[in-house]
Amino acid sequence: MPNLRADVSTVPVVDGLVLLDERTGRYYQLNDSGAVVLGVLIDGGGEAEAADALTERYDVTREQALIDAAEVIHTLHTAGLIAP
Repeated sequence: MPNLRADVSTVPVVDGLVLLDERTGRYYQLNDSGAVVLGVLIDGGGEAEAADALTERYDVTREQALIDAAEVIHTLHTAGLIAP
């Protein structure tokens, strides 16, 4: 399961989460649903579990939740914030 790199810090904000890549000094913002996905990953879950969490919290279909979770995970990988 992917997990945040050790040099990435997080700070909760009213509508999501801010991440700081300490290697680059670059900040990233996740909205509330992105923060839900990341929280599942940090807790050891994967894409399917993240989609389940989204359907429990939001009025979204399982299909859309899977798409959304995959997009957040892809974005985190692309930014180099999570390890495979």
